[in-house]
Amino acid sequence: MLNVLVVDDDAGLRLTVKNTLSAIDYFNIDEAFDGVNAVEKVMKNNYNIVILDVDMPRMTGLEALKKIKQHDPSIIVIILTAYANVNDAIEAVKNGAYNYISKPIQQEALVNIVENALSAHKMVADVAASAPILNMDEGKKIIGKTTQMKKVFNIIDRLSKVNTPVLVRGASGTGKELVARAIHMNSGFKEGNFVAINCSAIPENLFESELFGHEKGAFTGADQRKIGKFQFAEGGTLFLDEVGDMPQLMQVKLLRVLQEKVFTPVGSNREIQTNVRVIAATNRPLEAMIKDGSFREDLYYRLNVMPIFLPALAERKDDIHSLTNTFIRRFNKKQDMKITGISGEVQKLFSKYDWPGNIRELENIIEHAFILEDTNTINIHSLPESFLMRCGVELTNPMEFAKEEAPAAVVEDSVTTVDRKTTFSFSTEKLDFNSQKETFEKEFIISALVKFNGRINQTALHANIPKKTLLRKIEKYGIVAKDYSNK
Repeated sequence: MLNVLVVDDDAGLRLTVKNTLSAIDYFNIDEAFDGVNAVEKVMKNNYNIVILDVDMPRMTGLEALKKIKQHDPSIIVIILTAYANVNDAIEAVKNGAYNYISKPIQQEALVNIVENALSAHKMVADVAASAPILNMDEGKKIIGKTTQMKKVFNIIDRLSKVNTPVLVRGASGTGKELVARAIHMNSGFKEGNFVAINCSAIPENLFESELFGHEKGAFTGADQRKIGKFQFAEGGTLFLDEVGDMPQLMQVKLLRVLQEKVFTPVGSNREIQTNVRVIAATNRPLEAMIKDGSFREDLYYRLNVMPIFLPALAERKDDIHSLTNTFIRRFNKKQDMKITGISGEVQKLFSKYDWPGNIRELENIIEHAFILEDTNTINIHSLPESFLMRCGVELTNPMEFAKEEAPAAVVEDSVTTVDRKTTFSFSTEKLDFNSQKETFEKEFIISALVKFNGRINQTALHANIPKKTLLRKIEKYGIVAKDYSNK
């Protein structure tokens, strides 16, 4: 028998839920009249499932959820909400709820949610709950020591040992693809390909061909046979990023593949068997999309067997130090530099900032600083101006770190001296465009190098020259950048 606790201050609703689930032989139903009463019962008894109302006196369902999960994380909690409040639903999932159901309760929907939850619970329960040791691709790993990330590591470890679809939830920039790769690299599918596809980047008329392939002549422009992503990922993992942007027709076809493990290429009559692990990700509110009809409920439940909800960086600020050091090591290797860390001033800014762009924003800021920084420590002057403004830092002179102005070049018929090291020649008598263009390019580059003390990265950034182009021109004109450094 499985023990179920139904929690609601409405006795009539408790009776409805009890009668619905009592028809299933293996449920033993108990009741609690509010959140406080529920927590007291959970502390004394063993429950497999708690069906928990949100709006209750003395203690809300969300408050009770946190206490129940702290006591026993393995308890399946299903939230009831009278107003189908999506914010409450998302908050509940973030804090460990399996799913939610809105009132008035539909008996069939309740039974389906409970049975799906039990299936997921059984798969996870069959796996040993040992501390995860995650294998990752070279140069890619998930960083985190906070409680939130330890929960993520644990569920990645468990999901790696079962073959079930996974839905990764979280805001943009939280590392959803990295989590998908971690599951793949630690699963039985790791010998196969990891194939990522962004559902928001594919035109609707090409979506089916991208996933399932097409035969030659299947449509205008199909001049040869194409292998789809499912075939390319055979024996491996297919990662469907931004799955909330998938067209509805494709949602139906994806559901069929997940259920029957077969698909049909466009323009073909043959069915192809597939053995692919599907991991989906989204930052969109799928629950709200189900209600407005833009996302299929049956596909949601199929993907959402065991969701992973990634916390925003603002919720795990203790990990910022480790993430920063990781990015510094990565860019040191990439840029052949020797940055050792960040200044105390930068550290304070990082700890106070809310990071709306999450980990991706932090990585971009560190990379930006590598372009500008000319010491072995990332200082405030090398951070993006837009970031400093969002942090409330007043910039009296945005180019403060480049105080040394380059002397203006004067166009004359004779020789013009720009500084102690540089002599330019620009003649107006010889009106040949190509030669004068090369003269100008060389003078411009040298002038920019003078202004930025011979530093290639700063010169490329502020002179608006792609770094590769700058290096090519420097080689072409025999310029030695370090000759224009004061050091």
